Amino acid sequence: MHKKILILALVMALLPACSTKWTYHFQEGPVYGSTYHITYEYKPSVTLEKDINRILGRINISMSTYDPNSTLSRINHNDTTARLDADLKRVLEVGREVSDQSGGAFDMTVAPLVNAWGFGFTAREKVTPAMIDSILKFTGYHKIRIDGDRLIKDDPRIMIDPNAITPGYVADVISEYFDSVGVRNYLVEIGGELRCLGKNREGNAWRVGVDKPLENTLEREIQQVFHLEHISVATSGNYRKFYEENGVKYSHTIDPKTGYPARSNLLSATVFTDQCIYADAYATVFMVIGLEKAKQLYTQIPGIQVYFIYSDADGSLKTWQSPGVQSMIQNSSGTQEQPKPQSRKGG
Repeated sequence: MHKKILILALVMALLPACSTKWTYHFQEGPVYGSTYHITYEYKPSVTLEKDINRILGRINISMSTYDPNSTLSRINHNDTTARLDADLKRVLEVGREVSDQSGGAFDMTVAPLVNAWGFGFTAREKVTPAMIDSILKFTGYHKIRIDGDRLIKDDPRIMIDPNAITPGYVADVISEYFDSVGVRNYLVEIGGELRCLGKNREGNAWRVGVDKPLENTLEREIQQVFHLEHISVATSGNYRKFYEENGVKYSHTIDPKTGYPARSNLLSATVFTDQCIYADAYATVFMVIGLEKAKQLYTQIPGIQVYFIYSDADGSLKTWQSPGVQSMIQNSSGTQEQPKPQSRKGG
């Protein structure tokens, strides 16, 4: 009898805790030269803001290209005491993997080229063919390698720019932290790249929009809205980050092989896959290699789906999508969840 009373008392004591309804929290702010927006469901009286900020700060200290004291900046400036932390090592390892898979279309040693063209962490220079040729002599992902906790560079002039992969990595890290503390509904967006799980506050799939690639406009027009529940998404495009000089448009996507801004009729590449670090990297790859090669390469990469926006011979916008994308488009009415990220310049 006493055991039954004790068990009943224990059950009654646990009921309030078990029946407490979680609520949706929202956090946003500037980060890595852009912005972030995070929505997640958790305990009503508890936020995870401090832990999220700790992750953002930790990765900034690791791989910021603007902070001279970051691990990456010290490596870029040949500080022999700099050692790779787990975050930077992971980003470099995935970068090497994607570089191999893409035949060098993804290459984080392009930092001097990105800087020369005015899209990096130093002032734009007067670009000449001779300058590009000289820089190409010491760029190339085969010229760096990881040795334990050190990054070995074949040439001291080599500099690393992880901007094409860092936001996706951060989205993964925060999402994996949410997974570890029991969060089952969230959308993490870092600089426009995002990872989501579960449902929104209305109990529906997350609605994520891809911009129509329109130049010279401050207005944002959505090309397509997708309904997503357990996936990562990254989009790369040249229609917002570019400049014109003497009637020539220069985009921020640099072809590592030529040293010049990539040129093709592919205006926007969106990649869907499990981990956002890969979505981020391959979106950049596809913008570098162009539409036709992108159609071929995506079939060689397991577990990804793609949505491309391009211009045809008449200048009209067209789309091409892989077979698995259609299920994310069906019944995708309504507005998107994620706010517009600000322009991303670097770490």
